[in-house]
Amino acid sequence: MEPIIEATVKIFSMSAIRYFILAGIPFLVFYGLLPARVKHFKIQQRLASKKDFLREIWHSMQSTLVFTGITIMLLFTPVRQYTMIYSNIHDFPLWYIGLSLVLSLVIHDTYFYWMHRLLHHKLLFKRTHLVHHKSINPSPWASYSFHFLEAVAEGGVLVVITSIMPMHPLTILLFTVSGFIINVYGHLGYELMPRKFRHSWWFEVVNTSVHHNLHHKKFRGNYGLYFRVWDRVMGTEHPDYVKEYDQLQERRFGHKQVYAR
Repeated sequence: MEPIIEATVKIFSMSAIRYFILAGIPFLVFYGLLPARVKHFKIQQRLASKKDFLREIWHSMQSTLVFTGITIMLLFTPVRQYTMIYSNIHDFPLWYIGLSLVLSLVIHDTYFYWMHRLLHHKLLFKRTHLVHHKSINPSPWASYSFHFLEAVAEGGVLVVITSIMPMHPLTILLFTVSGFIINVYGHLGYELMPRKFRHSWWFEVVNTSVHHNLHHKKFRGNYGLYFRVWDRVMGTEHPDYVKEYDQLQERRFGHKQVYAR
């Protein structure tokens, strides 16, 4: 029992530190040091309050504890034998680490889209997802700000992934870190994409901070996590998304451009 307790304390501590570093640095830069200089990057011009930030951090720490429990269950209990987690990194070619990371993010995006739409059902929204949507104007601290039950559902993706494809603990770590970094960007409240991004095919596939911010502002549409694919296939992308994105880029770069659709 002691090794599990030690592992729990270690993983929770590392996860909390990672949260405060990866969410804290962008928060410090955009909300503390340079808000006046980057105001034209701001998606919603109104500001969230200190009370909002503290609420987001509080719920994020609860979610971090839930994610820690799921990780402990998968790595340090008999549940592991029912997963496809492998310990010897040489059981698969080293390039598989990268491939499995990409595949895990694709699976996560699909899982998240349908879970997210379910959480917006009227029977579940007020009981669970409303906690996250209290951040109408989200900050990086909102990245893990979930109701306890939503945190369980969010963390459940790791159970799904490790049950259907081989995953090394290193890949699991890379998956959680990269997913969190993208999540911080989605909740940043500022758009960072360069001007040329709008002309590329990536714009048609990848989500932006504007994309998810619009979901927090409007409470409907834009349910995807990393990609626009499911929203576009299912017709759930908010009709104002491209217009909102173009207006912000016009504010950032100083002139209006016409884009082919």
